[in-house]
Amino acid sequence: MVEHADIRVVHRGGSKINFRAPVISDDSRLLLCASGECVKVYSTSTEECVHHLRAHTDVVTGVVLRPSNHLQVYSCSMDGTIRLWDFTDAILIKMFHLVAVHLQQSTEQLVEARELSVVISHVSSNPAAIAFGRAGEYLASTKGLQLEVFFLKKQKSNRFSLKEENKKGRKNTFSCVTCHPTDDCIATGHEDGQIRLWRNFSHKKEYTYSTLHWHHTTVGSLCFTPEGTNLLSGGVESVLVQWRYNQDTQRDFLPRLGAAITHVTVSPDGTLFTTTHSDNKITIIRSGAKVSAVIQGLVKGESIETDLLIDPRSKALVMNGKPGHLQFYSLQRDKLMYNLDIVQQEYIYQSDLQQFEVVKAAFNSSGNWLATVEREQKDAELELNLKLWAFDDQTQSFVLNTTISAPHENRITALCFSPATDSQTTTVLVSSSKDGHFKAWQLAAHTEDEGPCWSCDFVGAYHGLVPSCCCFSADGSLLAVSFQEVVTVWSSASWELLTTLSQPPGDIRDLCFGQLSCSKYLLGTSTSNLLLCWNLLTCSLEWSTSMDISLLLADPLSENMAAFSSFSSLLSVFVFKPSEPRPIFSQKAVCSGKVMRAVFAPREEMLESCEESSQWLNRCQLYFLSQHMVNSSAAGSAQPNALIGSHQSLVAMTPFHLLLGKRPSLLQTPAHVLPSTSYLCSMFVRSLLISVTDNRSVTQYSYSTNTHSSAFTGFILHGSQNCPFVVNLFSGAERCLRKL
Repeated sequence: MVEHADIRVVHRGGSKINFRAPVISDDSRLLLCASGECVKVYSTSTEECVHHLRAHTDVVTGVVLRPSNHLQVYSCSMDGTIRLWDFTDAILIKMFHLVAVHLQQSTEQLVEARELSVVISHVSSNPAAIAFGRAGEYLASTKGLQLEVFFLKKQKSNRFSLKEENKKGRKNTFSCVTCHPTDDCIATGHEDGQIRLWRNFSHKKEYTYSTLHWHHTTVGSLCFTPEGTNLLSGGVESVLVQWRYNQDTQRDFLPRLGAAITHVTVSPDGTLFTTTHSDNKITIIRSGAKVSAVIQGLVKGESIETDLLIDPRSKALVMNGKPGHLQFYSLQRDKLMYNLDIVQQEYIYQSDLQQFEVVKAAFNSSGNWLATVEREQKDAELELNLKLWAFDDQTQSFVLNTTISAPHENRITALCFSPATDSQTTTVLVSSSKDGHFKAWQLAAHTEDEGPCWSCDFVGAYHGLVPSCCCFSADGSLLAVSFQEVVTVWSSASWELLTTLSQPPGDIRDLCFGQLSCSKYLLGTSTSNLLLCWNLLTCSLEWSTSMDISLLLADPLSENMAAFSSFSSLLSVFVFKPSEPRPIFSQKAVCSGKVMRAVFAPREEMLESCEESSQWLNRCQLYFLSQHMVNSSAAGSAQPNALIGSHQSLVAMTPFHLLLGKRPSLLQTPAHVLPSTSYLCSMFVRSLLISVTDNRSVTQYSYSTNTHSSAFTGFILHGSQNCPFVVNLFSGAERCLRKL
């Protein structure tokens, strides 16, 4: 089996835009946020992404405006670099390694770097727990039950501690901190929902604090307005609270913002507020407390219940979104198109409350119909709804046509439409359930006054076994339903059981019919780690191979099929044709973890110049979601996963990418600001030469070996006018603040 190196896995969008607090340009026209390995620049008026600042090779962990130039921004990443950008033209100006020190020539393994200054040790890795005060005169840091204030001029710090619980038994743990821009006042948020305003903290014993309380649980974020007249706070209630400074009883509310608030920021001129939300959304608010724009990223819940689907009409990626919704996401524009409310109930953000969730979805081949299944588990009682949605040309969205309550007596395991063909005049939907039955639903009109609606046309079963998956053949004439270890084949015209297919012991997990010239084959995977291929003309097993397949899917536009396999926690992908068990493409160690969902997405334009080894990508691209992409990481985690929120696809490698793929800024930078072509060519040639310079005689960029281990995990930037930036380093369990 040969691996092909001319196919690569790339991130295709959907990265988190709520990982860190965004920053707003001085003129309030642009918003910048960390998103995966790049920084996205959005227009605050149109919500469009106008630039991508790409150069980092790992997750971007912080963005901060340069105090001395309002058109430039610093970004930092887990790749160990800080980069300076002109964000209006998306030009990379300079790159810094984490800590730049001059190492003297020495034969010792460890060399002391005295330029490094530790400001505060043992700080939180959460950026919301660190803030500058009074134009950089002091630095406030919270962790656990302790507030530490470091005075930069005096080079001393004061520490203040709270009791673990208040009088009502609620935790006093610090959750966030911010400082007043002109007064000596520090505002801290706490897990019990209280906000404390600290004063006179230059004295260790004479300090005082007052308390504000509205939030019923943890305060997620705090921010003062530039003039210091208002304090903004947000939390899980999805409400932006605006407190009048020194007028504790006066406050304003902006409710129903849709999801828990994780960050609150204010533009330098005070005309814009932004709230970042747990559903990967940034809301832009004018100073008049009116929502003016919403930037919505790909929403990732705790789990992806539905498959990854492609809307046949819009070519959008469709999957679970906000609770009770399906999201339609443009893969080409990396932008949410719209959310479709399936449950049509108000969602209550309460962890122990059982509510309806969308668990299954399917499109018919034309995209005119969408079927969804919603489920609610109330103790021992299960409530199911099957809904059929018709596409409305006037509204360009789906409208509810039929609701079927309790379509089955137990959970639905699979859902599929029959394909549209010349011989197939009616649209059929099949659902299978753990109640031991599969049902065929057919579209029909009852009366002249009523429009078309759906009703049950057939109920099938097989010896009391539980069906797990089902699928139609390419021409729609056959329906295959797996009942544990048995595969049954039915006629969709008469619902007659035509045959059963045998296989070695083990329940069937996936079923797929071949396409085009391979339509006579039916493929499946089993719990006994087998990939099986049956010939429907002979009703016998054509071939089988021992392989732990976690997901099997067919390309709808070709004979190709893709199988994902996990071995030693590494994910491998194999592409093959059912007529030939030998793979036409294979790639090992695509990523770590188990693949959760995958889909073939049709290209807008077919490729014609691909090499033979990558021709299977001519019509479609293969997108997949791994286990690590689904699992969410809490804000402030010391080890945010680089793949969280990113869809990946397999695309063909080209010679042009080999030359410029690692230098995307050359393609995104305006031509009039680029160096001459002769200079770029000579620079490229020099980069291929092997340097013979003695490395000990040059300035090297390194991390402090006295404080940090080699297992460096990331760092965060903080900035003020007097102190350009302080880096919050975290490596394993050790964390500290350093001034550059």
